[in-house]
Parts: sequence; structure tokens; C-alpha cells
Amino acid sequence: MKRTTLRRAALPAALVLSLGLAACGGANENTETTPGGSGGGETTAAEAQLSGELNGAGASSQQAAMQAWIAGFTSVQPDVTVNYDPAGSGAGRDQFLSGAVPFAGSDRALNDEELTQAQERCNGGNAMDLPVYVSPIAVIYNLEGVTDLQLSATTIANIFNGTITTWNDPAIAADNPDATLPDTAITPVHRADDSGTTENFTDYLSQAAPEAWTEEPDGEWPLPGGEAAQGTSGVVSAVQAAAGGIGYADASQAGSLGVAQVQVGEDFVGPTPEEAAAILDASTQVEGRPEGDIALEIARTTTEAGTYPIVLVSYHIVCSSYADQAEADLTKAFVEYVVSEDGQQAAADAAGSAPISENLRTQITSSLDTISAG
Repeated sequence: MKRTTLRRAALPAALVLSLGLAACGGANENTETTPGGSGGGETTAAEAQLSGELNGAGASSQQAAMQAWIAGFTSVQPDVTVNYDPAGSGAGRDQFLSGAVPFAGSDRALNDEELTQAQERCNGGNAMDLPVYVSPIAVIYNLEGVTDLQLSATTIANIFNGTITTWNDPAIAADNPDATLPDTAITPVHRADDSGTTENFTDYLSQAAPEAWTEEPDGEWPLPGGEAAQGTSGVVSAVQAAAGGIGYADASQAGSLGVAQVQVGEDFVGPTPEEAAAILDASTQVEGRPEGDIALEIARTTTEAGTYPIVLVSYHIVCSSYADQAEADLTKAFVEYVVSEDGQQAAADAAGSAPISENLRTQITSSLDTISAG
């Protein structure tokens, strides 16, 4: 499968996330939660308190979540300054591999060439891709009088490839036997920019409806036709403006638009946080990866009940070995907080992401426990 490197322009320096010593005054008390805890543990300052500066860079998809993670982490580690530059996944991977930052955010896992390159950066160890952020991608639509739309993968593919052009098409009617569908023309809207959302949406179409969608997964929209819009907000606005419009966007941004339920097995499932998180547990790990790496092959074709297959999974990329002990300690502690119950809930509240399951949290924590220095 082709993997596309996301090419996002770096944001202005003023948008770099930074939160340092502005923590709660009681953060040094002995009853504070540990950075990697689930919200109920206790620790002593001698056991857990850290100091220093931790820098990361990468996926802008994690930006809102990162703000929440930094705020939560520094509330229990007030002597740590965490900075994150949301310059894009590709830029984050480049900065990590060059040694400029100890961790990166990325909307895809490292490829084989990057994994080899990471061995030098990781002090003779390996890089580990850890899935920390799960964002359900909704199929959004604007169709008056239709509130409970159901769509199979093949129907979605044929809408976006231009084969189905009106809402009362027999294929849509077959998916919605109890609905009254108008003869309104369909206006499919796709992203104009290179995006992880598009890559994951087209990956779903290529796997779940291969006869209808013959294009390779790509961050850039691969077909002519339809309406192109810049960014998530652009897609949402374009669908809102077009009677009969349909698009794909982060589920948290759907607003008042209709959200289709997608066929999974014999059922139709919506992009709820629970169903989006469940798809990760139904997925398999990519074979041949380094120890501790949790790169996933998303189960786009699953028939398992209670799973939603159109998701964007974003990773934190860390080293199994660092040259500097402080860098190792800070990275480990921060990512432990990110995947904790508190951290995942903070991201869900701030960004509408789906908290990872306890099973996946356990796997990631085990990988973090292997981090060393020297």
C-alpha cells in the first residue's frame, strides 16, 4: 500500500504551543496523580517530580489535544516546560530523525527507511510508534428531511467517484429502505489540501469498496470532479452551503450537519468515540516492526459489531534509547500522561477525539517502560 508523506506548511512561530511554569500552586503536594496514572494514584515528589524542557513537533491534527495534554501534564509537573510545534507530520518526523526533538507527532507511522534512519538518532536503539490520538472521520451531509442516513462502503465510494449523482439513486435507497429520498443532485466535497483525513478516508474506500474505488490511498484527492475545499473548516462550510452536499471531516466538527451511519457487517454504525476507539482493538499490528512499536493496520473491512472503521490514528514517535537521561525521563513521563485516562479524557474534551481502550493503554505503557538512556 502506498503511504503518502503529509506535506503541511510550518505554522508561524506564534502558534507553537508552549506551557511552562503556569501550574496549579498545589502541584507539589504528595497526593498529586502521577503523570502516567489513571487519576487515582498517589506519589511523592521525590518519586515523580521532574524539571527541564521537553520539545516536540509534528501533526497539527493533535494541536488541540496537545494544548490539553501540556496543561494537564504541567499541572502535576510544574517544573517542566513542554513545547510543541504543530508544523505537520512530515516536519515532525524530520525533526525527530535529525535529533532536533525527542518526540514527534505523526499521522502515520515511520516507514522502513525512516526506522533504519532512527537507529542512529535513537542511540543505537529503535524508534517506537505509539498510537495516542484517535479521531473518527464522519461522512457529513446536507439533505433536508433526511436525518438518519445509512450508507454502505460501496455506496460512499460511488458517490465520491461520481457514479451516483442524485440522492434518490437506487443504491442509496437500498441502504435506506424506510427513508424518503429526494431527487436532489449530490455535490461531493473533498479536501483541496494534502491531509491525513483524506489519506485515511481513501484508505477506507480502497479497502472496504475495492471494486468501486480503484485509487490508491493518498493524502491528496486523486480524482477530478466534485468540489474542493481547504481544510476541515472549508469542507464543512462547503457542505453547509450546498443543498445535497456530502463530504468527510473530523466528527467533532460536524456541527448541525447530518452524519451518516456506515455499514459494518449487517449493522450501520456512527462515528461515536466508543466505536472509533474499538476499531483499534480490532486492528492488527504491522509485522516486522521493532520491539515496542505499535504501528497498526486499521481493520477497515471489519464486520465486528460496535466498531467504526473510518478513523485517523495519530502517533507519538519516541526512542527506546536516548543519549541523555533527562530527555528519556521527560519523554517517558509526558507520553505516559498522554495515554493515561486523565490525558485521554482531556483530549476528548478539547478535541473530540476517542479515548483509547485500557487494552491499548497497557500495551503502550509496556513500550514506554522499555525506554532507557546511556
